Amino acid sequence: MLGDYQQTRLSEYARIYDILIPRDHIFRRMNEEIDFSFVRKELETKYSVGMGRSAEDPVRMFKYLMLKAMHPASDEDLVKRAYTDMSYKFFLGLNPEDDVIDPSLLSKFRRQRLQDVDLLSLLISKSVAMAIEKGIIKRKSDIIVDATHELAGSIAYRPVDYMRKMYGQIFKACEPFFNEAFRHEDFPKFPEDVEFDVFKSFCYSLISLLKGNGMAQIPAIGNKVNLLKEGLEDMECRRAISRDKDAKYGSKGPGRGFFGYKAHIGMTPESIVVAATVTSGEVGDGEYLVPLVEQAKQNGIEVDSAIADAAYASKENLDTLKGDIKVVAPLNTQVTQGRRSDKETGFHYNKDADMYVCPAGELAMRKERHPMQTKKVNADGKVIRNFHNAKVVYFFDVEKCKTCPLREGCFKGTKYKTYHVTILSDTHKEQIEFQKTPEFKQKMKKRKRIEPLNAHLKNDLGMKQNISYGIESMTMQTAVAIYMSNIQKIMKFKG
Repeated sequence: MLGDYQQTRLSEYARIYDILIPRDHIFRRMNEEIDFSFVRKELETKYSVGMGRSAEDPVRMFKYLMLKAMHPASDEDLVKRAYTDMSYKFFLGLNPEDDVIDPSLLSKFRRQRLQDVDLLSLLISKSVAMAIEKGIIKRKSDIIVDATHELAGSIAYRPVDYMRKMYGQIFKACEPFFNEAFRHEDFPKFPEDVEFDVFKSFCYSLISLLKGNGMAQIPAIGNKVNLLKEGLEDMECRRAISRDKDAKYGSKGPGRGFFGYKAHIGMTPESIVVAATVTSGEVGDGEYLVPLVEQAKQNGIEVDSAIADAAYASKENLDTLKGDIKVVAPLNTQVTQGRRSDKETGFHYNKDADMYVCPAGELAMRKERHPMQTKKVNADGKVIRNFHNAKVVYFFDVEKCKTCPLREGCFKGTKYKTYHVTILSDTHKEQIEFQKTPEFKQKMKKRKRIEPLNAHLKNDLGMKQNISYGIESMTMQTAVAIYMSNIQKIMKFKG
């Protein structure tokens, strides 16, 4: 249950803090200038009112997570340092002689107390309100939008590699139990150099064989068989098998794929993050421009312009924000939309590779530009060629399409798998004129300011890789990292 955390026990050693920790130390300033009581208010429903022993102060537990973001380390190493580092103890509200928590409490706090709490929105709104109150950012401001990739916490296996791996583990588990009824020679051999469907059929037949002869009743074998069966079921809707079920493949350019998540971030020119969300890695950047703008508005920012790269200059974004917010994003003729939109087809443009990515996350191999065709008529006035806008056609690897779990309704068994976009709509013509103005060029110079922030969040504040599994864990890490970044900026500007 929640106890009374307002009482402070006096210590004869408290004067050590006055000697060791300067007045301008960031931990001292944070304790003096930031009211962390909102954490206790938000989490009070997660604790019993009058039953059980007094729980560790939620504010203190949250501060442990902040320290973990500032100095990325395991829970055990973090607690060990908190025991000997006086600046840590001062920030945590402990006396110099006080003991620290057991490391397992941090894991319990993350999984139980922070479950179902929209921590990302909460921490961003609190830090943005603080920045506005202290005059660090203005209510009416531009926001700079970008997405950065975050790695999953486990290895991803391609379907065939996973089947081969599990086959080896099952064979090894069966070795001690071979007998006259089921000999070593009776164990089927794994097929080589055949099509994907043959591999799947082989694995299902292996499962049936081991269940039929009773070998799957042995726990050491049955566990492996069940894992293989679960992986085969995942292959119906996923390109990779991993313990991190929410992570997916994304692309950062030719030959630069990653397996994990994406953090979509909107910040002010002062590098204060005012909006953010976390998605799986295959999601396109552009479709999150409008949600980030709406989130920034909810956090008290009157958005004047949204500054972004070419991935955000889609027709949908320009039409949605037209007349309200200026979209300062350079047009690329290969991003323009014709009759079909990215949302309808599941394809999205990857600015780093200058290619389109299919719904399964595969990058196009090449592209061709088809020029505009005008309508032609013969001597009798009959139309022999209709008018067609110029378009760019993207070609995908047919061999991958044949084994893709999303091929139903997408790949029709043709010689080529293509996707095309029509060039230059009326909306984009207006955007082209806007790009020529001095205002656009001046504001576009601000876009590069978000790159150092992305690097700081990932390399210094622990947002680079998931420490656990699942999108909830990654979102929690992102929330604490962004809050810590905002607080550091606020302290720096105020200082």
